[in-house]
Amino acid sequence: MFSETSSKEVAAAYELARRQYARLGVDADAALAALGQVPISLHCWQGDDVKGLETRDEAVSGGGTLATGNYPGAARNGTELRMDAERAMSLIPGELRFNVHACYAETGGERVDRDQLKPEHFRTWMDWAKKHNLRLDFNGTFFAHPLANGGFTLSDADEEVRAFWVRHGIASRMIAEAMGREQGGPCILNHWIPDGAKDSPIDRWAPRQRLMRSLDEMLGAPVDRAFCLDCVEGKLFGISSEDFVVGSHEFYMNYTASRRNARLCLDMGHFHPTETIHDKISAVLSFQDGLLIHVSRGIRWDSDHVVVLNDDLRALFQEIVRGGALDRVNIALDYFDASMNRVGAWVIGTRCTQKAILAALLEPSARLRELEARGDMASKLAVLEELKTLPLGAVWDQYCHAAGAPVGPAWLNAMHDYEEAVQRPRAKAKCGGGCACG
Repeated sequence: MFSETSSKEVAAAYELARRQYARLGVDADAALAALGQVPISLHCWQGDDVKGLETRDEAVSGGGTLATGNYPGAARNGTELRMDAERAMSLIPGELRFNVHACYAETGGERVDRDQLKPEHFRTWMDWAKKHNLRLDFNGTFFAHPLANGGFTLSDADEEVRAFWVRHGIASRMIAEAMGREQGGPCILNHWIPDGAKDSPIDRWAPRQRLMRSLDEMLGAPVDRAFCLDCVEGKLFGISSEDFVVGSHEFYMNYTASRRNARLCLDMGHFHPTETIHDKISAVLSFQDGLLIHVSRGIRWDSDHVVVLNDDLRALFQEIVRGGALDRVNIALDYFDASMNRVGAWVIGTRCTQKAILAALLEPSARLRELEARGDMASKLAVLEELKTLPLGAVWDQYCHAAGAPVGPAWLNAMHDYEEAVQRPRAKAKCGGGCACG
């Protein structure tokens, strides 16, 4: 068990930290207030290894995702998934949202294909979000379906297959719009498709022309953009698309720049293994109104590890904060790890994302820009190095304490208690129905 930090200890450490940051011209109180205004969208698929809740009458593969590991206690139905999410969110400070995939529709046991999904199939999610004062985000599910087994969806050469997925995209937009109306603000709708080829194709042109046509049809359907904010996400490579991805970064960057009917989504793990995305932020936002960031962690060729507070994460939020772009960027988590406690995976990734934002907010950006403009590179570098050993942790602890969230590693106590009482017994019991575990 991990001991709790007393309120007195938190307050004393924060006061010392606040003074140290003030010597560099940083207002720690203002940084904490700013962090409290930055929502992070948690992703439903971490809780059940991307299995979804669909009622199916056939086996599917559909490519595009793979969660590895068999840690006991995965959610087996919507009720358990929401219960786990509630436990995770109780251990995280700050403003949160929740991100739902289309394959998490709850249809009461009736088989409803994805092009026929309606807002009513997400009524339980919307009621749950309202109860917990959450806003929802949404995603179309263009994988794990019989009509995705050929490796192509919106770019498929078969007109019936392509039309099905266009209808699914339109249905997803209607659902997102309904969610947005329900919550009185935009639902961020991300479109990621895994279309591509395992080995080198001769024709890379026609699939991209078909994808462009499908996107135009799908995004041309009338919805109120005050409630549905469309985004499109590129990728370098995926499972079964190792050589060619139709919706590459370059494709979507040009599509969003030319069409203006969707925003670009940058996923931290969807680029070359040595490529980071922080330098892309100012390039994209110089031309576009906003940006969706999927916070993930790539290791070699796998893009979806639990987020940690590493240099890539810090550099990303430094760039966003330095450009005054926090209000132009939507932040969502995107990873799935079945090798560890899934509640813990949610909590670790979210808290690390928030720590990276806080570290950026505690940087004296104006002073650093002034030093750089004067050509005083030694002073700029010295200040950056001083920041590395300032007590970020004490400021973070104050944020957690003020929000009523556990301070330091004490949240692990609640995670372990929940695991023993709720999650591990699931592995010993048969599912009671209404789930996708079979």
